[in-house]
This record gives sequence, structure tokens and C-alpha cells, in this order.
Amino acid sequence: MNRRTFLASSVAGIGGTSIAIHADEPVPRSNLGLLLYSYGFRARRDARKEFARPANFLSFAHERGANAVQLALGICDEKDCLAIRRLAEKREMAIEGIVAPPKDTAIDRERFDSELKTAQACGAIVMRMVMLGGRRYEVFQRAEDYPAFAKQATTTLKEAEPIAARYKVQLAVENHKDLRIDELIQLIKTISSEWVGICLDTGNNLALLEDPIATVTALAAYTRTVHLKDIAFEEAPEGFRMAEVPLGQGSLDLALIVKTIRQANPKVRFQLEMITRDPLLIPCLQDKYWATLERVPGSDLARTLAMVRKQAVPQPLPRLSKMSPPEQIEIEDRQVRESFRNAAKSKLIAY
Repeated sequence: MNRRTFLASSVAGIGGTSIAIHADEPVPRSNLGLLLYSYGFRARRDARKEFARPANFLSFAHERGANAVQLALGICDEKDCLAIRRLAEKREMAIEGIVAPPKDTAIDRERFDSELKTAQACGAIVMRMVMLGGRRYEVFQRAEDYPAFAKQATTTLKEAEPIAARYKVQLAVENHKDLRIDELIQLIKTISSEWVGICLDTGNNLALLEDPIATVTALAAYTRTVHLKDIAFEEAPEGFRMAEVPLGQGSLDLALIVKTIRQANPKVRFQLEMITRDPLLIPCLQDKYWATLERVPGSDLARTLAMVRKQAVPQPLPRLSKMSPPEQIEIEDRQVRESFRNAAKSKLIAY
């Protein structure tokens, strides 16, 4: 798919539904927050890092129709925290943070403590966290790598939990293409604290060959915040490719996903994660993929591949890496706007 074709298809939608989006049109409210990662192209092009500053992103997200944001708050002084909190209250928006887990050093534990203190002062009560920065099937080379990671993740969370409890901020561990359903539940149950739960990504476990509805059904009770996304598929000799697409244009049953999560936690917030990028390859037909996934049943692989073949898009998914930065930024914003508009029109997340 070339640039001209994609620019046209991004308006038409992956599924072919005609959607006209204009940058100056107001976006209807949709009871949906906005994750900073939805604007990766724009943030990376901002040399002065102004876009990702909490006050700036709050105002930007409000213009896009968001009622909440999720982003790294960093470490701010009392004056800046108060300003962020007052701006959020003025916009009637909620704030959720993003924090890296504490490393086993005094300096980094102090950093973690300071970031949670900042979060509390800004009015955030949830902090999203990942235990593995990369994808399991890309990071690990040997079967013994996963047990070592799982042991360290447990130790790290045990050390982080008292700090979260002190500041009354909930840590939400994301299912980040690292832990399968039972592994993540075991981790959360081992910590067994009201201050440690899950950031539930609605598409990530597909990369580990788990069904999206089964994932949300199992994890909903532990969920503290949600990364809401829709997914489109493309077949590949190595397995399959998957990519975020505007809400309502992919293969996920979003209505059932939202209903299932809200039944378990009616007050949970949904943050849009619409990452505009090249589709991710899930190399589940290559040996390396299985280095730490040898216990996954063949039925999971068969079910996932059958679903991909049934729901794969008729044309290759868009590749954006060779487009110009202005085109990337334009498409990124357009797909976020489409997601908010579709969520509002379908009343996906009722107030």
C-alpha cells in the first residue's frame, strides 16, 4: 500500500466504511481518555519535549474529546503539581500516570518514591507500569529466562507495594506481551494488595495466542485502568501481523469487551491507545517464538491462526515507516479523532 492509497484509506477506514474527518471539527465527548502513546510520532518530533508536558497534553487531549489522560508525570515540585491538578479539575478530566518499576538501587527507589509522590499531588490515583520493557518472544532466548524474569517481577512488586500504599496510588501492571493470563493473575495474587492491580490492554494477549474475550473475562476483576484498542490482522509466513486501527474498524468485539470489564469494575477508566505504526509481526511459526512458551497448547495456536485467516484484511496493512514526518503526524491525529468519533457515535462507553 503506497502513501497516496493509505492517506485515502485512512479516511475510508480499514473496513471500507466512509468516514469524513476534518481537523477543525469539534469531537463529541465519548467517556474515553487518551494515552500519550497514541501520539508517538508527534512526541518524538518534539525536540523540546513540550508536547508531553502534563499541562500541555491535558489541554491537547481535552481538545480531542478526552475526559482523562495517561502519561508519565515524572517528578514535579509542589507548585507544578498544584497547577496540573487545578487544570485537570478545570477541564473536568482525570489524570493517570505512567511509572517505571523501581530497580534494586537506593537511587532508583528514591526516584520511584518521588514519582508516586508527584502522582498523588497531581491527583492521580492510578499508575500504569510494565514489568518487561520488550515483548517476551523477542527478549527471551532460553526457556530459563522466563522463570528468572517472573521471580524478579515478584520481588520488584513486593518492594513497590509499600510505597504505593503510603501514597494511596494504585499500581496497574500492564499485560504487555510478556505475561499470559494465568501468569499475570498469579503475580497479582502473590502480591495480594489493594494497591496492585492490572492495566488491561484489550489487544496485547493476542500476541501470546490468547483470545481477547477470554483475556478480559479473566483479568477484569483485577483491572484498575484499561488501554482500549481495536486490532486488524494480516497473514504472514512467519505467523501473522497485527496493528491498532481506529475503534470500530478492527476485529475486536469492543461492545462485549467494555461490558465485561465494566461489570467487574463499573468505575474503571478507558484510555484510548491508538498507536499508529507499522504492523507488528507475531512470529508464532518460528522456533525462537517458543523459547519460553513451550507449555502453550497447540489448540491456542490453531485457534489464533484460524481467527487471523478468517478476519485478515484483504489488502496489506499500512506501512508508515517510509512516510514523511508530516504525513505520519497527520495520519496519527486522524486515527485518534476517528476513534473518539466512533466511540461517541456508538455510545461505546456509556456515562
